Amino acid sequence: MGSTRNTVILSCLVFLAALHGIQAVQYAVTNNAGNNAGGVRFTNAIGIPYSRQTLAFATNFIWRLFQQNTPADRKSVQKVTLIIENMDGVAYASNNEIHVSANYIGSYSGDVKTEFTGVLYHEMTHVWQWNGNGQAPGGLIEGIADFVRLKANYAPAHWVKPGQGDRWDQGYDVTARFLDYCNSLRNGFVAELNKKMRSGYTDNFFVELLGKTVDQLWTEYKARYGK
Repeated sequence: MGSTRNTVILSCLVFLAALHGIQAVQYAVTNNAGNNAGGVRFTNAIGIPYSRQTLAFATNFIWRLFQQNTPADRKSVQKVTLIIENMDGVAYASNNEIHVSANYIGSYSGDVKTEFTGVLYHEMTHVWQWNGNGQAPGGLIEGIADFVRLKANYAPAHWVKPGQGDRWDQGYDVTARFLDYCNSLRNGFVAELNKKMRSGYTDNFFVELLGKTVDQLWTEYKARYGK
């Protein structure tokens, strides 16, 4: 009886894994900031359990947004590590590690938990996105990461408004707003663009997906918002 029950449970788990395209990812969080203001604020206002949960939520959100429904569609990443440490800047991602500045956490004047969450969505995008084998413009890479943050509703108030900016590949919020416009022209555009960037990059991807050059699209985007 026990053996039969275990077999049924195992079969259900296998079925669910196949149904959802489960890719097991481990998440580790370390606070190396000690007892300085940022390290203490991280512990009191954010915490390791919330951080680990947010990493998992961000991963699943990115997979859905990028339409990466099976492990074959995604990068092969078994573990993502988040490190809170004393450093300049805000955060960066490298080799499946996300480093966040305790100095930034300690000095941030607003809702630090919401800001921290938005930063994690941005940095987690760098873990999962394709970069055209290093050929894609850096501004586009950062813009896609902020596009994810925008669609997750974690865009901060200080971001530029739609239509602002000097170049389509200026990066971060400027490019995120432009990509959001492009995505409104073809639902799923950013997901398709990311998929194309798995093996390389060319600006012609915009023509292939939207029928216009990226410069044409930028001009029309600026005109749309009177900028």
